[in-house]
Amino acid sequence: MSQHSGIDDQDQGLDHESYDGIDGDKGTDGGQTSQQNDDATIDKFLRPLVVPDTTLYQLAYRFSQVYHDLARTSDQQFLPTPVTRLPTGQETGRYLAIDVGGTNLRVAFIELLGESEGKDGNSHNSNKSRDPMQRAQRKRVNRTLEKIWPIGEHLKKDQAEDLFLWIGDCMAEVVADSLAPNFASGTPIPVELEMGVTFSFPLMQDSLSEAKLMPTGKGFAITSKSNLDLGGILLAGYDRHTRRPFEEDEPSAKRRRRFALPKLKIAAITNDAVATLASLAYLVKSLPNSRVAMGIIVGTGCNATMPMKLKDLHESKAKHVSSRHPKAQETVVNTEITLSGSAAPLRELNITTKWDKQLDEACARPGFQPLEYMTGGRYIGELVRIVFYDYLTTVVGLSRKELPANLVQEYALTTAYLSSSVAQTRLDAALVQHLTDTLPPPESSDWSWDTTSARAFRKIARVVQTRSAGLIAAAVVGLLACKGELKLRDGSDPTPRQQETVIVPPFNNGASPNAVVEAVNSKLAANDAATATTTSTTTTTTVRHDGPIVPIIETVPSNWHSGPEELVVAYTGGIIQRYPNFKETCQRFIDRLVIWDGPQESGKSVFLREASDGGIIGAGVLAGMVAEDQ
Repeated sequence: MSQHSGIDDQDQGLDHESYDGIDGDKGTDGGQTSQQNDDATIDKFLRPLVVPDTTLYQLAYRFSQVYHDLARTSDQQFLPTPVTRLPTGQETGRYLAIDVGGTNLRVAFIELLGESEGKDGNSHNSNKSRDPMQRAQRKRVNRTLEKIWPIGEHLKKDQAEDLFLWIGDCMAEVVADSLAPNFASGTPIPVELEMGVTFSFPLMQDSLSEAKLMPTGKGFAITSKSNLDLGGILLAGYDRHTRRPFEEDEPSAKRRRRFALPKLKIAAITNDAVATLASLAYLVKSLPNSRVAMGIIVGTGCNATMPMKLKDLHESKAKHVSSRHPKAQETVVNTEITLSGSAAPLRELNITTKWDKQLDEACARPGFQPLEYMTGGRYIGELVRIVFYDYLTTVVGLSRKELPANLVQEYALTTAYLSSSVAQTRLDAALVQHLTDTLPPPESSDWSWDTTSARAFRKIARVVQTRSAGLIAAAVVGLLACKGELKLRDGSDPTPRQQETVIVPPFNNGASPNAVVEAVNSKLAANDAATATTTSTTTTTTVRHDGPIVPIIETVPSNWHSGPEELVVAYTGGIIQRYPNFKETCQRFIDRLVIWDGPQESGKSVFLREASDGGIIGAGVLAGMVAEDQ
């Protein structure tokens, strides 16, 4: 069977990738016929939002070409950072860490343990600790005194000075908690503490300890200002806590301790994507045939970062790095892939719909970051609202005044609501009741929620979420191809696609990435043991057990010298971590795109791996890297 027929068959229906699921209640035959007609109506309405695998593959290829050009030309995207290597995993120390996200502020102390001790307390000199798996399973980080504060809308709209005074108060609260025992016992208080900082905004940096803010969105007033000295204003917000006790009537956004706090020294500032990459690279030591290749954020906003060779960047970008790090061969790049410079493929392949254009035009910065408007947590809820409002008014024929207020008001329908309520309510009757309770129509309206409208609402949410996961998958594969990690073929190439040599079932039938790799490795080991005759051709079978379906390779491809290679993509962010099925859907799209034209060289595969709280851990890791280099 050709791979072309196997995958393209999936492109024919709306539910080729979980666009529709098990929608609960079954009624009489007559009711089922009516329901099928209603489903067909909404399916036809949503067709513009369905992106087949064929189109996603073309998108990934075109993304790879655009990214290659942006790396060499853009002064807004593919920006070099001062991070010229990934952590070794041996960094140690205790550091204050700050993570300023699009939704929350986190402050904690991060203690890096390196390879000093295993779970059983044995030192790294023990024979057991030399085993790669044993080393990989060691606890490497302690987080203590962590506190989280939501960043209220009023704070987002405040002037920079007011926002950072509040952040400074939060930082002081955690620092004071850590030093309260010293003060109580009379133990000397440190003069200075080193810290790492993560910001979820685009940055321009000349050094790892300094950063200037670039314009962006996310609803923050400060992001309309360019060249804001983030390190300076952050320290200024905290500085008043380093002086002797304050007068009782001195205003403060938070209650402060009655002793002076030590000064802070910023060792590292970075964005959330770079921090996530550093976090997982530190926590998960590279094993044979496995390495961390990229970090992605899919939360309030979206971004990605990865190491790139200096020779692949514009000369001015390369010089920016080499002038400060003469021996550097590569640098971690902040891609800012959602900005307008990479939007052309979305338009050329007709992925952008009328609803996307409506959302874009109503944004504070129209056209600024179109991919984020299709994928970011700040916008998914609004896009669902726009699509559902259009369906109710144009297909069902309702008027604006008949609808619930949250379906009429911009940004009143949140992604968090969709994730926690709609996406997790399987039975139609339960969903109707929940929507009636939480999104009631006006008292004057004759319209009410019923099974048809509830199913349509849920299906719209699923289609928008699934398309978002597919677009993120295409961006990940495109970035890895831009760097040369994967090979993609121009969709206009008339050469027939390769015959299938490695079968990854469309949904992996629940198989984990590790199960796939273990299945392949077991065959490689068996071949080695039997000293099988080398051959340049391969055949495959798919073996069914009681559990998941995994691919089995009958013979080893000639270019798989030491087994298939796993490229790990570190991920974090509220959408990819917590929106039901988002990560799994994204992984399935990645699986299919990677093998679309046959197996990659060396059997490369791409696996998403969670870097939980990578922003705050990564801030501590980067601070530790700076300390190690000093």
